[in-house]
Amino acid sequence: MQTPAPFGYERATSVEGAIAALQRLGPEARLVAGGHSLLPMMKLRLATPEHLVDINDLHELAYIGEKGGELAIGALTRHVELLKSDLLAERFPIFRDAEQVIADPVVRNRGTIGGSLCQADAAEDLSAVCTALKAKCVIRGADGERVVSIEEFHVGPFTTAVGDGEMLTAVRIPIRPGAGSAHEKVGRRAGDWAIAAASAAVWVDGGRIVDAGVALAAVGLTTIHVTRAEELLRGESLSDELFAEAARISSADCSPTADGRGAVDYKRHLAGVLTTRALRRAAARALQQEA
Repeated sequence: MQTPAPFGYERATSVEGAIAALQRLGPEARLVAGGHSLLPMMKLRLATPEHLVDINDLHELAYIGEKGGELAIGALTRHVELLKSDLLAERFPIFRDAEQVIADPVVRNRGTIGGSLCQADAAEDLSAVCTALKAKCVIRGADGERVVSIEEFHVGPFTTAVGDGEMLTAVRIPIRPGAGSAHEKVGRRAGDWAIAAASAAVWVDGGRIVDAGVALAAVGLTTIHVTRAEELLRGESLSDELFAEAARISSADCSPTADGRGAVDYKRHLAGVLTTRALRRAAARALQQEA
């Protein structure tokens, strides 16, 4: 089946209007912006929303900026804008790493960070990126805003903390000194879903890791937050031996399944290798020593 089930459609002109539409139409309504995740699922009838609320006119949700010690990204910010942003590349180059290997120009021109995070696909790159950076998600409903951590945001496979009548409006990332970040990915071909991917962030002071973030994509039912590796890294001096041990933890703590992209052992090995690469690049960037 390659034809969506029948659905209603309306176009929102404001955030308040979009939220009102979601409340009026009920739990079977879905927001749509780029549509590159939702529409293919609708064609296969894996998703059958009764109504679509188009939010492409909500330009107030398309921005990248700094405020109050945080870098804020509007939920409607397109992948191409994340890729091209000099501010984002300066503060968190991990985004440019990821965007360079996400899909193709057609998808990057229309897809949004909000859509990627709300899809909650375990193989999706930006969920790992935001987990490593310890991002916070701003969810808005009729009763106002609430802010949740990225871990609280992703409840399970294809499931988020966004409730009925609510929408994700922004992602906020704390800006701290000594930051370095990187994303590494291996796929079968350019623009494909990952066989495995690793995101890493470190915050360094005097050659010592003050804090760290490590997350994996495509090697579990959800994005894997490798908290044991983070605990290992905190307070330690930068070294290849330390990164190798963190990589071993990543390999052990992920839970891949065998499929057409590879066997379980191969994916575990790849998760470790990519963790090492991401940590090395993140550390080099934190020290401003990237080749």
